[in-house]
Amino acid sequence: MDRWSDVNGIYQIYPRSFMDTDGDGSGDISGIIEKLDYIKGGEDSLGVDAIWLSPFYTSPMIDGGYDVSDYCGVNPLFGTLADFKRLLDEAHRRQIRVMIDFVPSHTSDIHPWFEQSASSRESSQRDWYIWRDAKPDGSAPNNWLSVAGGSAWQYDEKTDQYYLHSFLKEQPDLNWDNLEVREAMKAVVDFWLSMGVDGLRADAVRWMAKDRSFIDNLPNPNYQAGQEDPYHSQIHTYEGSADQLRTYLCDIAAAVERYDDCILIFEDYPNFSGVTLEERYRPYLELYDINPRVAMPFNFEGMFTAFHATSFRDFVGTIQSLLTDDRIPVYCFGNHDQSRLVSRFGQQQARLIAMMQLTLPGLPVMYYGDELGMSDGRIDDEFIQDSFEKNNPGVGIGRDPERTPMQWSHGLSAGFSKGVPWLPLPSELQDKTVADQQTDRTSFFALYQKILALRSSTSTLRRGAYETFGTNDEHIFSYKRSDKDYIFTIALNFSDQTVECYIGESNSDIIAATSQPVRMKDEHTVNLRPYQGIVMARRV
Repeated sequence: MDRWSDVNGIYQIYPRSFMDTDGDGSGDISGIIEKLDYIKGGEDSLGVDAIWLSPFYTSPMIDGGYDVSDYCGVNPLFGTLADFKRLLDEAHRRQIRVMIDFVPSHTSDIHPWFEQSASSRESSQRDWYIWRDAKPDGSAPNNWLSVAGGSAWQYDEKTDQYYLHSFLKEQPDLNWDNLEVREAMKAVVDFWLSMGVDGLRADAVRWMAKDRSFIDNLPNPNYQAGQEDPYHSQIHTYEGSADQLRTYLCDIAAAVERYDDCILIFEDYPNFSGVTLEERYRPYLELYDINPRVAMPFNFEGMFTAFHATSFRDFVGTIQSLLTDDRIPVYCFGNHDQSRLVSRFGQQQARLIAMMQLTLPGLPVMYYGDELGMSDGRIDDEFIQDSFEKNNPGVGIGRDPERTPMQWSHGLSAGFSKGVPWLPLPSELQDKTVADQQTDRTSFFALYQKILALRSSTSTLRRGAYETFGTNDEHIFSYKRSDKDYIFTIALNFSDQTVECYIGESNSDIIAATSQPVRMKDEHTVNLRPYQGIVMARRV
């Protein structure tokens, strides 16, 4: 199997929404196995050689499985541990790597660790979580907020203290200052990697480290009440500890490093508190001094970058400038927590983002259904599942719309299930099914498939040099990817008008386009139509 540096892409699967084989309306591990050939396995496959599975652990599912009650168990909703081992075997037989979610910052409140911790102040595991006395007036220890809404502190009447929960109250934060906690979590890493898992995606790592002064956060003067997520009403300055986070991440990376060619990708979102892109990523790439062969951060700012050539040129340029030759960038423009590409940008624009992502260096991470141009689903009140939306109705932070079931075919439940899907599907699927798009050479799927095949067939798009040109152009983001074998020229029109683009390479062939036709003005210049992108190639 190719090393991670040779992987051409990672495909994120939200297990509950991918494929249901038992008719209960929720996707399962057997469904993922059934669809592995769609991911990689023949001329009709997408052509991705790694998958990332969102949580399938034992959980009460208050937060979609991110409230883990047994890190080494499989939720019966998804199957059994034997099913998961079969998934590993079947994926590896197809040369598909398997990455799983690792949730280090918190557990479920019904995890045995927390139940023991909450049993009394004298519990041997009391310090496995973060407990604090109330203020003299009985209120919470400070003003910190939960990402899920409301205070980050929950009062426990039995022991007359508050515990910290950076997310839902059912997700108490682990105390990573406690060495026993760190050893227990390294044992979880060992459990899965020794089984044959190829990598971990570490969830919400920023919340692993806490500033033990517990100072109140300052108000955000730019916050617009009623229009923004209430979490952004504060500047979240005093919650974390960079020094401690470095220690914890090095601990996990050291556990991963014991296994041959396994990797660890950190999830950390922008904090929107005036921290620059360079300031946020430099610790992960330099200061934390973590083995770059093992660990790397997601590049998430692209999800929040304005749809403008200059904005994306600056974003990618900053990331690339921070990298040394031994570091792998991980570009991710959509996932289970963010509105889908088509809903954020538009149909043509989403195709342009796809071409950009798949022609940038490193590891592109794609979210299931984006290769079909799926949009956010409509979730009426009676079908809401996400606790974030239930806790903050009408604010728009609910994540159900981007988690609707995969659209395999027309007919009953879009081929996803023989039962009633756990989230509703659109009443009109139009041409947004796998069956439609596998036979359509102009489809979203065909675009993804073509560029992924290019990434697979040559190392140039995976590891070749990256160099921008036309850097003063406000409409076109253009760059070259090159090595000793090929020069690829990519030109992306981010405007709603036809723009003349000087591409500079003669004897180059247009091998991919987001739309047809492509009009060359001469051998050095192309007229790009609105939101059109092209890939040109020339052998060296």
